[in-house]
Amino acid sequence: MSAPYIMGIDFGTESVRVGIFDTGGQPVVFASQPYPLYHPHPGWAEQRPDEWWSALVQASHKALAESGLPKEAIVGLGTDCTSCTVLALDDNFEPLRPAIIWMDVRAADQARRIAASGHPALKYNGYGNVSAEWMPCKALWLKENQPEIYRQARYVGEFEDWLNLRLTGEWVASINNTAIRWYYDRAEGGWPADFYELIGLGDLLTKFPQRVLDMGQVVGPLLPRVAEELGLQPGIPVAQGGADAFVAMIGLDVLQPGKMAFITGSSHLHLGQSAQPLHAKGVFGAYTDAVLPGQYTVEGGQVSTGSVVKWFKENFCGKEAALAAQRGVDIYTVLTELAAPIPPGSEGLLVLDYWQGNRTPYVDPEARGVIRGLSLKHTTGHLFRAIIEGIAYGTEHILRTFRANGYVVKEMVAAGGPTKSPLWMQIHADVSNVPITLPQVADGPALGSAILGAVGAGLFPDIQQAAKRMVHARSRIEPNPAMHEAYRFYVDQYINTYPPLQPLIHQTVRHVSQNS
Repeated sequence: MSAPYIMGIDFGTESVRVGIFDTGGQPVVFASQPYPLYHPHPGWAEQRPDEWWSALVQASHKALAESGLPKEAIVGLGTDCTSCTVLALDDNFEPLRPAIIWMDVRAADQARRIAASGHPALKYNGYGNVSAEWMPCKALWLKENQPEIYRQARYVGEFEDWLNLRLTGEWVASINNTAIRWYYDRAEGGWPADFYELIGLGDLLTKFPQRVLDMGQVVGPLLPRVAEELGLQPGIPVAQGGADAFVAMIGLDVLQPGKMAFITGSSHLHLGQSAQPLHAKGVFGAYTDAVLPGQYTVEGGQVSTGSVVKWFKENFCGKEAALAAQRGVDIYTVLTELAAPIPPGSEGLLVLDYWQGNRTPYVDPEARGVIRGLSLKHTTGHLFRAIIEGIAYGTEHILRTFRANGYVVKEMVAAGGPTKSPLWMQIHADVSNVPITLPQVADGPALGSAILGAVGAGLFPDIQQAAKRMVHARSRIEPNPAMHEAYRFYVDQYINTYPPLQPLIHQTVRHVSQNS
C-alpha cells in the first residue's frame, strides 16, 4: 500500500464506521461503533449527539490501533452523515434537544401544508408531495410544537454541520445537504427566501450556516483538542462532506450519466447524475451542483429496507437464531438457505416495504407496511424471501418512474450491507433486468469520504480524478431474463396494491397519532 493515508468517517443510522485508505483506494482497516436510536412515539426517531461523538472517539482509536499506523501517516479526513438529521443548538452550539433524525416522519402535517404552498421551489419534490423528512418540515414542526426550543435555537443545521463544527470549530453547510434537502439552488441565487417566508420560516435563514461549501473543499484544520481525543495529529485538513448516500456516489464512481448508485442498508437510495435538469412527479431532484459543480443529481429512495429485514430477524426468527448458533453460522445464512429454493413471488406472498412511510414515488410519510397473501403454506423462509422481493419491487417501481420521465438506468453500482447477500442482489438484478456492479470496497460512504479527504489534502486535483484512481470494480451480477419475466406479474401486483389501501392506512395512522 502506498502512503500517505486518509481517514473516511461514515455516520450511518445505527453506527459510525471509520475507514483508513491509501491513495489507491485500498482499505487498511475498518472499525465501527454503534449508538442508540430512540423512538419516543410512532413515526418518531431521535439520537443524541453526545453518543455520536463517543462512538466516533472509540471507532477512531480502534481503527488506528488495528492499522498499526502512526498518527502522522493520516494526512486528511473526510466525513459523511445521515441527511435530514436536524439539530437545534444554543448560543454556545450546545444541542437543545435530541437530534430529529432522517427517518422521523412526525412533520407529516407540516409537509402537507408546505406542499400546498405551490411555490416553484417544490420542483425538487417532483411537483408533488413534500417529504416529512426534509429540513423545512422538521424545522416548522419544531417551531410550532416546541416554540421555546426553536426560540432559544441560535443555530439550526444538520448532522454534517454539527460534526464539522466539532472537528474544526467552523459553522458551515455542505452544498450537498443544502441542495438536496434545504431547497438551496446556487444557480438561482442560493436560498429561496420568499419560499421560507411563505411557509412561516423566514427567521430560519438566520439560524442556518451562512457559508456553503462544495464537497471536497477544506472546512478547516482539525482542532488540537479534537485531534488528541481522536488520536490524530492536529491541523490536518477536514474536507467538506455531505449526506452518506450521496458521498457513496463518489465512493462508487457514479459521476456520469447512465449509471445509478444503489445505496443499500437500513434504507435504499437510488442516485444518478444528469447533464440536464429533470423535475418530475415521483422523482426527487434534479439538484444543482449537489455532487459535482455543473451537474444535476436525480434521486429515488425507499425509507425501510434493511431495517425491515432486521425487524423480521429480531422479532420472528427465534428458532432460526437458535439453529444458527448451534451451527456456528450467521442467522442470515440460515434464512437465506430457507428462502433460496422458494420460487419467484414467494408462492403468492407480497410485502409492501413501507414500515416508516414511502419516500418515492408517493412521498407519503403516512404509508405503512403491508403483508398480503398469507396462507398456512407459508413459512419463515417465505416471509424472509417475500420481504427481500418486496424491497426489490420497490426499487423497480422507482426505476419505472425514472424511465417514464426520460432517465434510463443502464447499470447499478451497489454498496452497503445487503450487497453481502448474493440472493438479495440477484433478486434485485432479476426484478429490474439491470446488471449490478459490485465494487472492491462495498463501503461506498466511507471510501467516498476518504476520496473527499484526499482532495481536501491536495492529493488529487478534483473529485473525478480521485475517484478514478481510488474506486475499482470487483464483480458484476447479470439479470436472468426468465426470472425477470416471472417477476413482472408481482411487480405489477406490488404497484397496484397500495393506492386502494392508502385511505384506510392514512385513517389508521392518524387515529393512532391522535390517541398516542
